Amino acid sequence: MSILRRIFPILPRTSFRDTTIIKRFASSESKPASWPRKIFSGVQPTGALHIGNYLGAVKRWVELQEAGEDVTYCIVDLHSMTIPPEPETLRHNTLQMTATLLACGIDPAKATLFLQSAVPQHAELSWILGCLTTMARLTHLPQYKEKSANMKEIPLGLYLYPVLQAADIMLYKATHVPVGEDQIQQLQLAQSLARAFNNKYGRTFPFCETLVNDGSRLKSLRDPAKKMSKSDPDPKSCIMLIDPPELVLEKVKKSVTDFRSEVTFEPEQRPGVSNLVTIHSLITGKPVDEICQEVTGKNTGQYKLVVAEALIEHLRPIRERIAQYTRDIGYLAGVIEEGSERARAIAEGTIDEVKEKIGVDCFTITRRTGVRRQNE
Repeated sequence: MSILRRIFPILPRTSFRDTTIIKRFASSESKPASWPRKIFSGVQPTGALHIGNYLGAVKRWVELQEAGEDVTYCIVDLHSMTIPPEPETLRHNTLQMTATLLACGIDPAKATLFLQSAVPQHAELSWILGCLTTMARLTHLPQYKEKSANMKEIPLGLYLYPVLQAADIMLYKATHVPVGEDQIQQLQLAQSLARAFNNKYGRTFPFCETLVNDGSRLKSLRDPAKKMSKSDPDPKSCIMLIDPPELVLEKVKKSVTDFRSEVTFEPEQRPGVSNLVTIHSLITGKPVDEICQEVTGKNTGQYKLVVAEALIEHLRPIRERIAQYTRDIGYLAGVIEEGSERARAIAEGTIDEVKEKIGVDCFTITRRTGVRRQNE
C-alpha cells in the first residue's frame, strides 16, 4: 500500500484527473537572475491554520500563483516527525491541511501541491547535503536553540531539520522562497549548502533568495509581545480559519490593547492595537494609515467590532470550503497524488544529476555502457 493510500482511503475519484497538467522542469545555470524563476515553500501538517499562518504565508502563496509564477508548494509531513505525532493524528492533519490549502485558493492546475513523504528524493538529497555541513553550524541556528532549550534529550531529527529544509528547496532548484522573518537564517543554510555543493562539484543549484511575508509579524491577541502561535496555552491568543463567527468576535473583543482609547498604529508603543490594525490591513488590503483615518472617532472597543466583522466576512467562504473539501477525501487524494507525481518527475531529474556529479552513479553508467555495447 502506498504512502498516499494510507493517508487517503481508496474512494471514487472525482474530476481532478481531467485537469490539464503542465509539467515544469528545472534548468542548470547558477545565479538567480540567470535561472528560470521558481518559487518553493512548504507547510507542516499541524491541523487547522490560524490567521497568522494564512496572512503570513498561504495568502501570499495564492497571490504568487495568480500572478503566473512557477510555484511548488509542499505539505512537509517528514518535518513534523522531529517530535513524532500519533499516526492517526498525522493522517488527519494531512487531510486537514490539504483541504485548507485548497480552500484558501491554491489551485492544483496552477501550482504543484504535493506531499513531502511521497517524494523519497527529499530524504536522499538531505543525506548528501548533511555531509557538506557541520554539527557546529546546525547547533547555532536560532530555531534549533529555541526548540531544544527545554529538552533533556535532543532528537537527531531536530539537528537535521534545516538540512532537510534545504533539500526541499534545492531539489526543485528554487530561486525564491517565501519565508517569515524568523526563518531567514534557516534559508541562509540552504544558500550556504548550494554554494558548497557548486564549489565542490560544479554549478548545480541556484542561490535562492527570500521573499519575506508581511503577515509573518502578527502577534498573539493575548500577549502582543509574542508571535501568534497555535501552541500558545491560551486558546484565545489566535484566530483559527475554522473558528465560527461568534468565536472570532469573542477572541477579538478580548484581545489585549491598552488604556488609550483612540486607534493609532504605533507598533513599539502600542503593540496590541497596532496588531489589530495590521490584521485589518492584511485582510482588506488597505494601508494602515488609511485604516486609522477611516476609524477616527472610534475608540478601541468599537474598533475591535470593525476588525471582527472584517475577519468574519473574509474567513466565512474559506471555512465553508474547508468543510466541503474534507467531505470529499477522494478529490483530496487525487490532488495530492497528481501533485506528487509532478514533483517526483522534477526530483528524479535533480537527484540523477547530483548522483552523477558526486560519483554514486557507477552502476547506472555500467548499465548505460552495457546497452551501448549490445547495440554495437
